[in-house]
Amino acid sequence: MEITDIKIRRIITEGRLRAIVSVTIDNMLAVHDIKVVQGDERLFVAMPSRKNEDGVFRDIVHPISSVARKLLEEQILDTYQKHLILMEAEAEAAAFESDDVVE
Repeated sequence: MEITDIKIRRIITEGRLRAIVSVTIDNMLAVHDIKVVQGDERLFVAMPSRKNEDGVFRDIVHPISSVARKLLEEQILDTYQKHLILMEAEAEAAAFESDDVVE
């Protein structure tokens, strides 16, 4: 399995949910609505799920092995962290440019 693309669809700043992500696997399969969640001790990845009639959430799609889960989680969290760094750099650049305009 090769993760060929990871897109950060949305960043959330309030609550435990931090981001909504889409992943493309082998340039053939897209998985949407993967969540980056702030747990008590670390960030983790939650797969797309649906609520059953009995109120229990069940994953719609998920990695079969712990190796696949680790690979997916590491790459998603790495992309998320890089996205945050890029957003921060863009915000600093915009602030710097607005300071130059004011002076």
